[in-house]
Amino acid sequence: MKALPALAATLFALCIWQAIVSATGLPRFILPGPALVAETWWHHRWVIAEHTMITALEVLIGLVIGSALGVVTAIQLATSRMARVLVQPILVFTQALPVFALAPILTLWLGFGLWSKVFMAVLIIYFPVTSAFFDGLMRTPQGYLDLARTMQASPARILWHIRVPAALPSLASGLRLAAVYAPIGAVIGEWVGASRGLGYLMLLANGRAKTDLMFAAMLTLGVFSVLLHITVVLLTRRLERRSKV
Repeated sequence: MKALPALAATLFALCIWQAIVSATGLPRFILPGPALVAETWWHHRWVIAEHTMITALEVLIGLVIGSALGVVTAIQLATSRMARVLVQPILVFTQALPVFALAPILTLWLGFGLWSKVFMAVLIIYFPVTSAFFDGLMRTPQGYLDLARTMQASPARILWHIRVPAALPSLASGLRLAAVYAPIGAVIGEWVGASRGLGYLMLLANGRAKTDLMFAAMLTLGVFSVLLHITVVLLTRRLERRSKV
């Protein structure tokens, strides 16, 4: 039953899309209809699947590495005043830099292969995970901390048994954002320089005026992103259930 609203919204969007195509009479190379895109997707399904696997691998590796680095950094920031003084301004500064400006540099340094795209995904999700988890660690209920200090708990025990469990819902929020942002980072890297991946396929199709193939690749990326987000939401719900202090 929970899938019915999403299915209804999808069908409504497809109807609006087809209505715009029918009412305007736009050429297929400008705006193909959903039926044509579906036909193109089926005709090129193996090519799209091959490129999807590459993008999915980049996204998943970037998501794991970026999330792990974000968790470690947040703990360091929460436990060290010196780290907050030195590292936090750098984190804010990196977010002020446009990602498109960094992508060519990363491609130059890391090449046109997998790791430049992975690093782009890491870069784009690192700050949301770090920021969300750090905020959660710093907002531990004061009553728990006072009770732990009264019982003479060590700082390490307070961290791992009270502050981290209390911050798990914030970490879950950061991971859900990361699941949305990670595909964006990988595709930006593919746009700048790649020979495989959905981003590369979209650019190739656009350059050859195969707008239907570009839409098919773009919709595949959208479906993958939605499935990834749903998976992360389900996993983070289990994480939130463990946030009992």
